[in-house]
Amino acid sequence: MFRNAIYLLTLVSVLGLAGNAPADVSWTDSSNDGRWSTGENWATGAVPVLNDGYARIFLEPGPTIYAGESFETSGIHLGDTGAGGGLTIRGGGLTVLGGFNCGWRGPGTLNLLDGTVTVDGGTFKIGRDAGSEGHVNLNGGTLHVGAMNMREKEGSFATFSVNGGVMILDGDDTELLQGYIDSGWIYAYDGIGTLSLEYNVENPGQTTLSATHPLNPDPANRSIVGPGQVELSWTLPDPCNPGQPVLVDVYVSDSLDALLDFTDPEAIQVVSQKSVSSVVVQTQTKTKYYWAVDTYIGSENDPIWGPIFTFTSDNAAPFVNAGADIYTFLRDGMRSGPLNAAVTDDGQVNPEPALMWTVVEQPSDDDPSIPDIVINDPTAANTMVTVSSEGVYVLRLTADDGEYSNSDDVAIHVYTDAWD
Repeated sequence: MFRNAIYLLTLVSVLGLAGNAPADVSWTDSSNDGRWSTGENWATGAVPVLNDGYARIFLEPGPTIYAGESFETSGIHLGDTGAGGGLTIRGGGLTVLGGFNCGWRGPGTLNLLDGTVTVDGGTFKIGRDAGSEGHVNLNGGTLHVGAMNMREKEGSFATFSVNGGVMILDGDDTELLQGYIDSGWIYAYDGIGTLSLEYNVENPGQTTLSATHPLNPDPANRSIVGPGQVELSWTLPDPCNPGQPVLVDVYVSDSLDALLDFTDPEAIQVVSQKSVSSVVVQTQTKTKYYWAVDTYIGSENDPIWGPIFTFTSDNAAPFVNAGADIYTFLRDGMRSGPLNAAVTDDGQVNPEPALMWTVVEQPSDDDPSIPDIVINDPTAANTMVTVSSEGVYVLRLTADDGEYSNSDDVAIHVYTDAWD
């Protein structure tokens, strides 16, 4: 039984630029080891670097990047006319400082299982040219792109299944993604899960797309929990026959490979064919864990493999909300008012985090004759401030638990006495 059999990927090579642009580099897999890191697997005999052109991947399953590996490339084309291409990320990182065409002229598939793919400086395109097919399986890890589009040209095809990982886009792209979701191009866990789309909440100034599986894992996927004993729980599905118990197998490991390759399942199994909805496991600090729940809703000899969930056993950074932006006006040349911030922490390191308000921006930065803003108690989440000039004041609240810190900004827009 091999979990990674469902994670085949297709990569497309990238078009070279005219003139004196560097030549593109094609994937050959000459060594047959399937690793991006093996120079022999590229037509030039060396792994592509930034001064090369695009990485052209016109073979399936294509290269794999593993945990602990990190690469940068100028761009990627997955799939050419009559030739599919795939790319698998099992950990580590890949930074693309140009375009990434998943389904360039033919079929291309990206499977992100863990790690990070960053597309910075170009557009992430899923299904570009007519006749192309782009498929993204976001099974884990983080896909961070500046801009993206799907089915760019008429006659192209694209799908995007969010299966446990998270996609982050710079700026507010909720309308764009919601359109793709409404069209049925983006879905969760092959259509059985629930998508979550928001802007400026989990990641300030960015759009975040994630998903929840019907098993409703707890801890929630990608969450941080305190080290020690951790209770894993899930929602059992309905059985095929009403009243029949639903049995589960549960696997937990700090190695993604142990779950993907599944070469020694007994070594990572914590529940074997029991009708339970939770189990307690022991965790070590600063460790990322991977777990899966396989269910038996029919035959006890035919399990339904569940997706791989993750959580990290660690002290969580404080959560900081400096409050909504404030709009006010002077009265007799002065104005005082409250700051209403909210800070929460897990208390793993210290009972309470240390707080500090600092000034990021104020009118006196440009005109020293203007009085600075006065913060009554810079170490309190809720305190009073006094301003004596119109303009914009930006304050930052930082919370430090002794190991990690977090911060959030609030802007105070002050108008003259005559403003109403």
